[in-house]
Amino acid sequence: MTKWRRMRYMPCSPLGEDGKMITGCKAHIDYSYKAATEGMVLLKNEGLLPLKKDTTIALFGKAQFDYVKGGGGSGDVFCAYTRTPYDGFKLKESEGCLKVFNAVSEFYKDEAEKEKAEKKPAPSLYTEPELPAELVKKAADNADVAVISICRFSGEGWDRSSKKGDFYLSEAEEKMVNTITAAFDDVVVLLNVGGMIDTEWFKNSEKIKGALLMWNGGMEGGLAAADIICGNVNPSGKLTDTFAKTFEDYPSSESFNDSEMFVKYYEDIYVGYRYFETIPGKKDRVNYPFGFGLSYTRFEMGDINVNENEGKIYASVTVTNTGDVAGKEVVQLYYSAPQGKLGKSAVELGAFKKTEILNPGESQKIELSFNINDMASYDDTGKCEKSAYVLEGGEYAFYIGNSVRNTTKADYTYVVKEDFRVTEKLTPRMIPYNLEKRLCADGTFEDMPKNVRQKSEIVQADALNRKETRTVTFDEVADGKVSLDEFVAQLPQDYMAELLGGKPSYGVCNVGGIGPVSWQCGVDKLGVPCALTCDGPAGVRINPECEIPTTAFPCATLIACTWDTDIIEEIGRIGALEAKENNLMIWLTPALNIHRSPLCGRNFEYFSEDPLISGKMAAAMVRGIQSQNIAATPKHFACNNKETNRHDCDSIVSERAIREIYIKGFEICVKESSPRLLMTAYNPINSIRSCENYDMLTAILRGEWGYQGAVTTDWQTYGYQVNEIWAGNDIRMPQGYVEAVSRTMEWFDTSFVGCVQQSVKRVLQLLLDFE
Repeated sequence: MTKWRRMRYMPCSPLGEDGKMITGCKAHIDYSYKAATEGMVLLKNEGLLPLKKDTTIALFGKAQFDYVKGGGGSGDVFCAYTRTPYDGFKLKESEGCLKVFNAVSEFYKDEAEKEKAEKKPAPSLYTEPELPAELVKKAADNADVAVISICRFSGEGWDRSSKKGDFYLSEAEEKMVNTITAAFDDVVVLLNVGGMIDTEWFKNSEKIKGALLMWNGGMEGGLAAADIICGNVNPSGKLTDTFAKTFEDYPSSESFNDSEMFVKYYEDIYVGYRYFETIPGKKDRVNYPFGFGLSYTRFEMGDINVNENEGKIYASVTVTNTGDVAGKEVVQLYYSAPQGKLGKSAVELGAFKKTEILNPGESQKIELSFNINDMASYDDTGKCEKSAYVLEGGEYAFYIGNSVRNTTKADYTYVVKEDFRVTEKLTPRMIPYNLEKRLCADGTFEDMPKNVRQKSEIVQADALNRKETRTVTFDEVADGKVSLDEFVAQLPQDYMAELLGGKPSYGVCNVGGIGPVSWQCGVDKLGVPCALTCDGPAGVRINPECEIPTTAFPCATLIACTWDTDIIEEIGRIGALEAKENNLMIWLTPALNIHRSPLCGRNFEYFSEDPLISGKMAAAMVRGIQSQNIAATPKHFACNNKETNRHDCDSIVSERAIREIYIKGFEICVKESSPRLLMTAYNPINSIRSCENYDMLTAILRGEWGYQGAVTTDWQTYGYQVNEIWAGNDIRMPQGYVEAVSRTMEWFDTSFVGCVQQSVKRVLQLLLDFE
């Protein structure tokens, strides 16, 4: 196909064999199911699971029908169908795996249909009906096991609640659970949720003997959960978050709702397991630790070896299936750094890998590695070396296991003999001026320096020399006949200003395009194409009225719980094919902000509380997407950890926490996968908007990390486009302020024209890289 023909003329050529469409095809849906089975986490099993073949179950809870495949907003996906837990178990019944006592499910189905007809509520917002006592008794007389489904729905633009009915069970749910546990001795819980919730109610219950965290499992999630409960699939998911006893146990809980205008990150680097494993007295406040997940078989890890060579830590371990059924295990390598002057997390994740399917008695040798300098800490106040990453003196220990709590210490330690070793010298960036204190490793707080308010720095760029020559076309640049600099030098200022703003949607696109000034079906007089974008961290999002169902994959948190980067890379690859088939060249994914608080409304779009998991998963997805010549767009850069008043809520956080926690995943993603596009966040960071933040976009992203791609705003940011361009943000979506940008080019000297030209070059390079 001629270069850009798909973008210019929208042929929608099918990409499957024999001219068949692949969007939402069976093979892709099957992979969504596979991912769901690999990422669901078995939290509890007191010998009840998997269910025996002749078991009769009674399904309780509205969530058996009111299934949540994913979150709302940009994370929603229009698909051909969804399999609810009820659908899944009925299918297993037809295959002879178990029996379903239908009377209970018929009750819930009737109640759901009534409410749907009256209110038409969003997913998971149906009322939990009160169970008739005679129905419960009849179920207890006829069924062996009760299966309770609980669901939660969250989405873009709002945060969750720490009250009953969200983080905690509602009163109606509590009553249902109490009624069922009084009637049944054997109960299983299915948690159809997108984020962390209370687990205390089932962890210590004698009657609730099994609990499966099925997350938002995509379009086949109900079937995946049923197959795990029946034992057709051995669960292998592991938590990428810490599940505490109460909401108040999370260090972010105190400050999350202090104000709609700001959030102060007092806990600093001690997020998730870094907090619970380090701060005195907090280990006991954990129900399910980071990395935890049960299996139907047993594994042993032996022959552990750790050593250092040429600046890297290498580890190997032999994993053996010592149980009775085939399964997979996740090997997790942690390190412990000396506390020193800076203070550290007691342990940090250094590397991980999932085994292949191991049959009983079968073994696999797993090899892991990471750079020694990855263990360095950032000194933002000068206790060792100000504005530098340092390895403090002492012994660095290593631990291998299958959760942060279940590890074996390696014999080897790495020793830094000097007081500290500088691994990278940097410049202060993104410093806070009104963060009074931050948490230390011993549980006390240290006072923060009284910094002066940051000044917004700007890009300094020389303008290209404009030459009076013939007009050259973009095709000539693509063919190597003229340089990109020559093409940009000829462009009128108003054309360049237009190029830095989003364009209207056409075709099946509903979130706009990136491209030229005036076009019909993507063509302008200079031959510059328009690349259309699509939403969807859980699949390509096309509006339902287009009647093109795509594949709805599980939510990002579930995918991260697979601990398998190959799975997410394949999701990126096949999702990119669905985008390409519909002439959508830019996929606005992956999202990789940190799970700082259980209440963030978009946590289901994000991977983990840990930046290494987040970065590795994001990098894998970017590689998969861009293998099909579709541009990935990691987002939201950065500190987008709250949705309430998200355009103006200031994230006030130390430079150390920014670098070690909140942008570390982005750094990993940029360096390991070279994304073509990156999206900034709505929120300010230390009072400077993300899209106007020179320190973040130019000094760190491009200067320190060497990023070569383009940067776009999120849609309808409150930033000012001229300031965004000065800072290094190239594109404003879904449209720009052409007049303001053009006027500024006329008023200022050539430095602003040079900035515009640099942004234009990055946008055009993005377009050049497409087919």
